[in-house]
Amino acid sequence: MSANDDVVILGAGHNGLVCACYLAMSGLKVRILERRNVVGGACVTEEFCPGFRNSTASYTVGLLDSEIIQDLKLFQHGLRIVPRPLANFFPLSDEESLSIYNNPKDTQQEFNRFSRNDATVLPKFQAMVREIGDVVIPQMHRTPPNKGTGIHGWIQTLETTRRVMRLSTQRRRDLTKLFLSSISDLVRSWFENPHIQAAIAFDAVVGNFASLHSSGTAYGLLHHAIGEIASQRGVWGHPIGGMGAITQAMLKQAEDLGVAVETNADVVEVCIENGIATGAVLADGSMRSAKAIVANLAPQQLYSDLVDRSILDGDFVKSIENLQSESAVLRINLALSELPQFVCKPSDEIQEHHQSGIVFGPTLDYMESAYLDARTKDWSREPVIEMLIPSTVDDSLAPPGQHVASLFCQYFPYERDWDKDRERAADTVFKTIDQYAPNFSGSVIDRQVLTPLDLECKFGLPRGDIFHLSHTPSQLWVNRPIFGHAAYRGPVSRLYHCGAGSHPGGGVSGIPGKNAAKQVLKDL
Repeated sequence: MSANDDVVILGAGHNGLVCACYLAMSGLKVRILERRNVVGGACVTEEFCPGFRNSTASYTVGLLDSEIIQDLKLFQHGLRIVPRPLANFFPLSDEESLSIYNNPKDTQQEFNRFSRNDATVLPKFQAMVREIGDVVIPQMHRTPPNKGTGIHGWIQTLETTRRVMRLSTQRRRDLTKLFLSSISDLVRSWFENPHIQAAIAFDAVVGNFASLHSSGTAYGLLHHAIGEIASQRGVWGHPIGGMGAITQAMLKQAEDLGVAVETNADVVEVCIENGIATGAVLADGSMRSAKAIVANLAPQQLYSDLVDRSILDGDFVKSIENLQSESAVLRINLALSELPQFVCKPSDEIQEHHQSGIVFGPTLDYMESAYLDARTKDWSREPVIEMLIPSTVDDSLAPPGQHVASLFCQYFPYERDWDKDRERAADTVFKTIDQYAPNFSGSVIDRQVLTPLDLECKFGLPRGDIFHLSHTPSQLWVNRPIFGHAAYRGPVSRLYHCGAGSHPGGGVSGIPGKNAAKQVLKDL
């Protein structure tokens, strides 16, 4: 048995590392236990083909909290982020494409090619999202008013209510729509061109296995629009060295603060004595004792696999079992001999669209058909795909003259025989891209295909859900993960949650880890 620590954290993903750093900065003795032999969780860079390295699962940065970057000295520890020159590039046909720029005026000019009305509306739409974001962002950094937060939590909620009430009546209507309406209804109420509608809606589609007509799907747009890079909200970028550069910088800060990090430390049980979490039991039978345990795991894994169910309330167990998780995502990492040559923008040289998010999803109807295929057939016949080619800005990832690419593909449901269907599903993705870039399939040297089952087994993402829990209204804020236990505390004393299944949700933000650390410090 190791010497007692103040806090043991289960899982060295980015939220676990963030939580550990804040606890250690306050003078606590912290230990992290990581099941894999590498630190970073789903935010890692790995070699998948000799000479080719890529961000294995999480593949782009835009939500990482600026306060965390500063507090954890991530830039001093070597982190460097290059903003995309375009937010997204949409190939539409052999002749046409649509670009979303970081500069709103450039995007407005681009929209004007498709619809004068939509170009006029765009600044108003962006102002709406920005003003609502100004209300929502502070709430994301606060513990939900729930069990364990006391009067302070409700005071904070009252402050937020006052901020909402200071909005105009129309803005309050807009806020309600962003949280409760469907993304199709939202974008169609603002924009008329089908390609512009799809471009705006795409952020709400990412990782969300739901119909575009489902209530609550508009929230995904807001969630992805409130991050920032270099003080520019809504901008996304490439971390040099891949996404693992983020967690490696966090690891350096954790080690500087004296945090002990154990890899190949597979936790099989949370030890609970008299209703209090006291330690973590490893697969080899050893135990790490602590005053508090913080789980950077999905709630289903924690309470179904590591905690003795007999000590839990039956209604709580049932609520855990009924949590909704599934992104229906296929992640593919590629080694390429050359850049994709898009018929609509042919070029042998690296262009700004190669350095940006390349999205295959030209209309809402196309996206909805992809969803319906996955519900009624085996998977999407023409999937929604986001391609990134980070080697266009980072030559450390591939040999000279060659490239790596990330493909984030929807929709590919969890319930498949993936040992049999893995390569056939990837072929469907390639066929779709070849329609826009005919040289694509022929340029592939090697591919790593990660199915929803692979994402679950390798990274602990339940049913392959990139957010741990789906971002539905019933699983946000005071309901994340379960109403009554949204204050980063479960029903077991001194057992905390700090993962993406906690408020404010998924994405590489680090905010759940930072918020959870505040609650641990309050209790200890």
